[in-house]
Amino acid sequence: MKMTGGQAIVDSLIANGVDQVFGVPGAHLDYSFSAMYDRRNEINIIHARHEQGAAYMAYGYAQSTGKVGAFFVVPGPGLLNAGAAIATGYACNTPMLCICGQIPSNKINGKTGQLHEIRDQLEIAGKITKMAHRIDRPSDTPAAMIRAFDALSSGRIRPVEIEMAMDIMPMVEDVEKAVALKKQSPKKPDLDKIKTAAEMLKNARRPVIFAGGGTIDASPEVRALSKALGVPIVMSVNSLGVIDARDDYAMVPVAGHYLWKDADVVLGVGSRMTPQIDGWGLDDNLKIIRMDIDEEEMNRFSTPDLAIHCDAAEGIKALNREMGSCPPKWSVAEMDAVKAKVAKEVNIMAPQVAYMKVIREELPEDGHIVTDLTQVGYASRDGFPVYHPRTYLYPSYQGTLGHSYATGLGVQVANPDKKVVTVAGDGGFMFNVQEMATAVQFNIPMVCVVFNDNCYGNVKRIQQTTHKGRVIASDLKNPDFVKLGESFGVKSSRTDSPEGLRAALKEGFAHDGPVLIEVQVRLEDTPQPWHLYFRERVRGN
Repeated sequence: MKMTGGQAIVDSLIANGVDQVFGVPGAHLDYSFSAMYDRRNEINIIHARHEQGAAYMAYGYAQSTGKVGAFFVVPGPGLLNAGAAIATGYACNTPMLCICGQIPSNKINGKTGQLHEIRDQLEIAGKITKMAHRIDRPSDTPAAMIRAFDALSSGRIRPVEIEMAMDIMPMVEDVEKAVALKKQSPKKPDLDKIKTAAEMLKNARRPVIFAGGGTIDASPEVRALSKALGVPIVMSVNSLGVIDARDDYAMVPVAGHYLWKDADVVLGVGSRMTPQIDGWGLDDNLKIIRMDIDEEEMNRFSTPDLAIHCDAAEGIKALNREMGSCPPKWSVAEMDAVKAKVAKEVNIMAPQVAYMKVIREELPEDGHIVTDLTQVGYASRDGFPVYHPRTYLYPSYQGTLGHSYATGLGVQVANPDKKVVTVAGDGGFMFNVQEMATAVQFNIPMVCVVFNDNCYGNVKRIQQTTHKGRVIASDLKNPDFVKLGESFGVKSSRTDSPEGLRAALKEGFAHDGPVLIEVQVRLEDTPQPWHLYFRERVRGN
């Protein structure tokens, strides 16, 4: 068919099941946006107010569903603005597809000062993606897009960048009609290694399983293994919900610290195993089994006693078949004792725990929560019960402050029938505050809770304690958040107590539109030791 480059890109998106994209328009993308207009019954775009917001929306869309989160940005500053979100997707193994414009093809890397020109854009994108590729002719588009979708659905999944120059987008050529990628079968494990792993676990006295983000779509298999073996499953922040928090053997990240010292065999599945291996230490009595789709990851900190290269679901499924059942390795009473220790430790943040409790009680079981880097967000990693996979979003080791509002909008767009609440501090909230305009324009009914202490609270607390009162650049002058939200058209309210938040959440979840709730808090309620706990105990993913 005769197609422009822009039409060819959109044709490939639609052929591969992408019906929702995000982005910010610009001259370098005009022919792609024109193509979306012509096929607006097949693909929808939500245009954001900033490229970072658009990219975070794609991240939230993808992370909460496992589907491709696609977004469009102009080259140069547009791509760089989106960089923080792309890096977050890289840390969280998220299938994000960045479609980026380019300056005229004969000027690329010519250092001539073209609009939006940056040197080595493709190489820059390649540093924060799994694959970055420039399409040089419209006729090359179907094959290039198939490679992109293959990268987004096989091996260790991470963001992909595709770019096309602004003079190639309007070029007309004969282009093959796009077809959907024929997905590869997931990589199966070496069955001899599975047998060895099963024997090691059966013969272990105190085995422990660490489930990382690679298990996010292997929840049934992980739950079956825990039940068969009677063994704790320690989830990372990327895998919370893989085991229902109410399960006897479900363990939050910090629980692993209590279990590590007694473990004699550890199975790490889809996990970087940090800080466990590199921070908590190894000894001759501890055997390590690694199961991962990323062979390189398994040997990063040490050489495991047994390495199984495979898809997590396939590997655990095979292990379950080989394992059968055996007497529980840990008693429920022992699990309860560990959970009690965790609860005591988390309770150093009693004020934050009180707010988390209210959010959990008001958010439906299948609702989604997106947490930013704020005190309530930190405490949620070990103190917020998560019941289902992909319903808790946190930016993993990238720690991208300010992601939550825009990310939450993407989650809500992807899950229109579910309740979504985002948690932010006053500092982080202002990073993407402009996306309240997007929420109103598209009537995205997400509830955002902003905890306001008029400072970068964690930073200021560290300055007061570790740095002996050298407080600098951490106090903030904020707008009136309620008036600000109302000026955008967002239903807004203010409270200063957990029960006040409860009432506001009830009202917010009943509202058909975006909601902002400001919670006024005091810095004095931030515990002194939390920054040390944050750095040393729960960095894993």
